[in-house]
Amino acid sequence: MTCFRTLFRPRLRPMLSLFALFSLALPALAQSLQRKYPFQDPGVSIEDRVTNLISQLTLEEKISVLGVTTAVPRLGVPNAGNSEGIHGLVQRGFGGFGNQKTVTTTQFAQVVGMAQTWDPDLIQKAGQVEGLEARWIAQHLQQLGRTSPPLVVWGPNADLARDPRWGRIDESYGEDSFFDGTMAAAFVRGLQGDDPKTLQVASLLKHFMANSNEHGRYGSSSDFDERLFREYYSVPFRMAFQAGARSYMASYNAWNQIPMTVNPVLDSVLANEWGVDGIVSTDAGAVTNMIAKHRYFPGSAEAVAACIKVGVNQFLDSYQDGLRAALNENLLTEADIDKALRGKFRIVIRLGLLDPAPAAQPGAASSEEPWNSAADKQVALQVAREGFVLLKNEGGLLPLDRAKIKSIAVYGNRVNRVFTGLYSGEPPYTVSPLDGLKTKVGNSVKINSGGGFFGNPAQAARDSDVAIVIVGNDPTCNRQSIIAHFDSDDSWCETPSDGMENSDRRSITLPEENLIRQVYAANSRTIVVLLADFPYAINWTNDHVPAILTMSQNAQEVGTALTDILFGDYNPAGRTVVTWPKSLDQLPPMLDYNIRHGRTYMYFRDEPIYPFGFGLSYTTFAFSNLRLGAPQLKKDGKLSVSADVANTGSRDGDEVVQLYLQHIGSHVERPLRELKGFRRIHLAAGQKTTVEFELPADALAWWDAARHAWEVETDTVKVSVGASSADLPLSAEFSVVN
Repeated sequence: MTCFRTLFRPRLRPMLSLFALFSLALPALAQSLQRKYPFQDPGVSIEDRVTNLISQLTLEEKISVLGVTTAVPRLGVPNAGNSEGIHGLVQRGFGGFGNQKTVTTTQFAQVVGMAQTWDPDLIQKAGQVEGLEARWIAQHLQQLGRTSPPLVVWGPNADLARDPRWGRIDESYGEDSFFDGTMAAAFVRGLQGDDPKTLQVASLLKHFMANSNEHGRYGSSSDFDERLFREYYSVPFRMAFQAGARSYMASYNAWNQIPMTVNPVLDSVLANEWGVDGIVSTDAGAVTNMIAKHRYFPGSAEAVAACIKVGVNQFLDSYQDGLRAALNENLLTEADIDKALRGKFRIVIRLGLLDPAPAAQPGAASSEEPWNSAADKQVALQVAREGFVLLKNEGGLLPLDRAKIKSIAVYGNRVNRVFTGLYSGEPPYTVSPLDGLKTKVGNSVKINSGGGFFGNPAQAARDSDVAIVIVGNDPTCNRQSIIAHFDSDDSWCETPSDGMENSDRRSITLPEENLIRQVYAANSRTIVVLLADFPYAINWTNDHVPAILTMSQNAQEVGTALTDILFGDYNPAGRTVVTWPKSLDQLPPMLDYNIRHGRTYMYFRDEPIYPFGFGLSYTTFAFSNLRLGAPQLKKDGKLSVSADVANTGSRDGDEVVQLYLQHIGSHVERPLRELKGFRRIHLAAGQKTTVEFELPADALAWWDAARHAWEVETDTVKVSVGASSADLPLSAEFSVVN
């Protein structure tokens, strides 16, 4: 979503600034107003409150709130406000836009790094941190120098990373729909809180759907059949909606030649079938794109009318002239606008903003800035620790024995800075890898460092006991002008293997592999740390270098987490969330959205460098005794699956237990294997435990497009349990019966 382009557009500044000023005064006004209208009475049902509120609005007020505000000053309705928030709340000042001051907030790793934790409970805690910080900011706007509350959080991103060239993999939980949905649902639950009546914040999912190519995205079409819509691309969104999200943003692309912003499934499936009844937002410039790029409408009147008729109630675009024209040309009625606006005001009510006093979540009124609290810092550190993936550890080079290390060479372009991404906020502090290393070893170990590529890395490596190369992509492609980047429909990053919004990757080769070769030639005790948001074809590095770690960018505690792992104070257990191919030759064309053609671990038939779900540990684990609750599963039943897992090594550690299914007798094409359960567990050295899964029959269903219904077929199913999609030592079969 190109919110930065939206925010900086001069044509929107007067309108947004005016609403921002309203938002400062309106919370107090809302408290002081008597219950003049039923919409102000919490005892009235939400639907009746919405009906009453809309009935009080003039047509001009209705047109106004179809933008990025919910404010109706005349009636004391406040602005809920918006904020990006896929891995930390974004409260930057944007160069003084709207007289906003930058407010620091807790910043977690890029979403792909959060996903690598394989720990939904931890991701829910991260969401709780972000949601509480948003509510706290909303209650301290004047103190913080802000003019708009951030109570509608644009996140999580539920898009699927079907191709490693996609420029926005950093924003995704990975390539598997069940896994992505589980993680997105956890983040939603954390964001929105557990109050049965009042949302802490409202989650707005991005970007529905099949939005995983950047070049040409303003007018491209993602084409695939109804089965893949139901079984893959829409799954993470459905699971996040089931977790309580009620709002979303439509994506730029079309599906089967119909732009998603006006695609009938927004109404027929999301609203009518799934019950999604909140804010439905366009992406920035989507109305214009449907005219100029998709060439789907002749003008803005037709485009805006079509948006509203499928439920859109928030435009991140110039829409008012088109809307008035649509009304004048009878393409739209005021009743159509009323129907669309209901979702927006449902969210306002669920946030407690129309109650006699603004709703406060537990702890939100605390005087301490939450991002400076020990609790928030600890969650940030734990996400960074759990997100590190140990890709290789030949000869047990890691962890390092600090008693035997007297000197360390540290080189690379990610040594002395924490790089933030496009949708990153301003962290209260950062700990770079070099900061963390200096804190960890103190004066007892000499550090021969070259931030960037300064100095002589080979000589430093030769003169040191161990060498560490820390490299990775630039999350914003070293752009001097982000806005110019978005305004181009064909904008490539200077480095071919870099990517970001509006720029797919042209290569998956790591440019810094030459540096790795130099350092390794000088010191065979070389450790490579990839602080990267994408998979790389590091074939030479994997073949030669003894130890490799990876984590995404942006984590404010990355340096602490990394050095904890390097020296064995934390045992890594992160897992990959996308397949790492050996070359682009193993991939279908970028715009081929039919994943059955060899995409993701489910259909990938070549040998990758690292498979989906892969990661090592400093200890070892053994799987045994797979047990099924019954040899058969009824079509409306459930099956228990359990296995024993033992820590057979000498260190305490985490294992990620993964359950996959394979359909043996299906009469339709199914994946080679598909993830249906996972659990991250902690075991002390020598400890053994039983891990149990419950497998409902509907998890086996496929979508019958002819009947437009889910089908659980009689079938023989193989269930496998292990440590990754390619390491499944336990398996058994069961039958699905009527």
